[in-house]
Amino acid sequence: MNSLLNKTGMLLGFILRQDKIRIPVWIISLAILSVITAGAFEGLYPTQESRQAIAETMKNPAMTAMLGKGYGIDDYTYGAMFAHEMLLFTAIIAAIMSILLTARHTRAEEEDGRFEMIRALPAGRLANLSAAMLSLVITNVILGLLTGLGLFAMGIESMDLNGSLLYGSALGVTGLFFAGSTAVFAQLSESSRGTVGLSFTLLGAAYLVRAVGDVSNDALSWVSPLGWVLGSEVYVNNYWWPVAMTGAAALLLIGLSFYLNAIRDMGSGFLPSRPGRKHASNLLQSPFGLAVRLQRTGMISWAVGMLLIGASYGSIFGDLESFFSEIDMMQQLLPEAEGFSLTEQFTAKIMSIIAMISTVPALMVIFKLKGEEKANRTEHLLARAVSRPRLLGSYLVLALIISAVMQFVAAIGLGAAAVSVMEDGIPFAAFLKAGVVYLPAIWVLVALGVLLVGFLPNFTGLAWLYLGYSFFVVYLGGMFQFDEWVGNLSPFAHIPELPIEEMNFLKISILTCIAFAIMAAGAAGYTRRDIYG
Repeated sequence: MNSLLNKTGMLLGFILRQDKIRIPVWIISLAILSVITAGAFEGLYPTQESRQAIAETMKNPAMTAMLGKGYGIDDYTYGAMFAHEMLLFTAIIAAIMSILLTARHTRAEEEDGRFEMIRALPAGRLANLSAAMLSLVITNVILGLLTGLGLFAMGIESMDLNGSLLYGSALGVTGLFFAGSTAVFAQLSESSRGTVGLSFTLLGAAYLVRAVGDVSNDALSWVSPLGWVLGSEVYVNNYWWPVAMTGAAALLLIGLSFYLNAIRDMGSGFLPSRPGRKHASNLLQSPFGLAVRLQRTGMISWAVGMLLIGASYGSIFGDLESFFSEIDMMQQLLPEAEGFSLTEQFTAKIMSIIAMISTVPALMVIFKLKGEEKANRTEHLLARAVSRPRLLGSYLVLALIISAVMQFVAAIGLGAAAVSVMEDGIPFAAFLKAGVVYLPAIWVLVALGVLLVGFLPNFTGLAWLYLGYSFFVVYLGGMFQFDEWVGNLSPFAHIPELPIEEMNFLKISILTCIAFAIMAAGAAGYTRRDIYG
């Protein structure tokens, strides 16, 4: 057994050094988000009456589907309110963190050929996977402790040490569960794209099963790992056994991944890829066609996901007026607009959030070019009759198309679902306009991605940080009462919020010009810099 794990410690050190910035950013960001939100609730709901008012609204089936089943409703303390509204959201972020980190250090490393070089040295067969899993254990344990102790340090009434540590532990075991499932998928799939795709499919299925179960069938909720952690009823009953059960399931998944890793051949997977065609199509023989083919499955999955996101929000439009009128916090989150219904204000707000989600696949398309370069595949294209501007342009055009497609399908899902449940509401065309108007803001983020790929390919994470900043200031700016200039640093803050604001073609034109100017600068940098490898 020692020979199988030989050099695990050394490889663990390599992983921690590789992610010396990435892991702390994930942990600190999630912990600070939890602590800041907990503090904000104390200021927003200073009296028991205000908390009980929002407790009643949490019985709404739509809110149950989105946030989970309410508990401690009869005495809605700060702890019960915070856990009910934030635990599921932060657990999903912890799961996403673990999925991306695990895939990065398992199948992606193997796909790039680095495992083969390591295995040629006196390293054990299971050393790579062991090091990756140990790094995820360390990451999630630190996340749980930092979040739990941070919440307790706030000194908020009803948020005691036991409940705070349980909250942090719930985040940690959720991260470990999805780290283990991703490690299993890394053995099943032959590619990192397949690994990440299967992992996010499991996460989405866990969310949907929990949502259906919480609304209609309690037993179904316990099929989902997200339902397990919500069953801990943090800050009310403080049940530790659901967290322990999730941790045990995570250990079983990690053990299964070790077994599968030990019996499979390097570079292979238990779900082999379909054989390709003998001859490439005309589309595939162009850089644009190749970019489309490389990301076809992921983009289709994103489109389906955006449609479901839009439809899920649209399905609750039927009783938004009575729901929002009783919640002070939601009214602070929504933009101020006299003469417009709360439903119309919610449409403007939710479209900004959907636009930021649509930015993710568009940025992924641009950064795929960087990934291909890092894997030494770009040089094979550039050695042929393919210029750098044409190669970058292919990915850029695809990113612009993807951004438009994502906004359209999300707006269609939102509009179709909303119109079907509203008797006299917003016209369907208004949802399409409210979605399309955000394209220039998305293009500014895409342009930033091009600029980083052109000049600083090792710092593309700055684009993700900027997107996260935009989400925070636009979505939570009303609640935290940020100064206007803080929000104006994001391009999304300059988009007219249809249907409650008039269309501003000047702002849209300026943002579009800025986006294309930055794209041109990034293209110039990409043309001149050295290509990796």
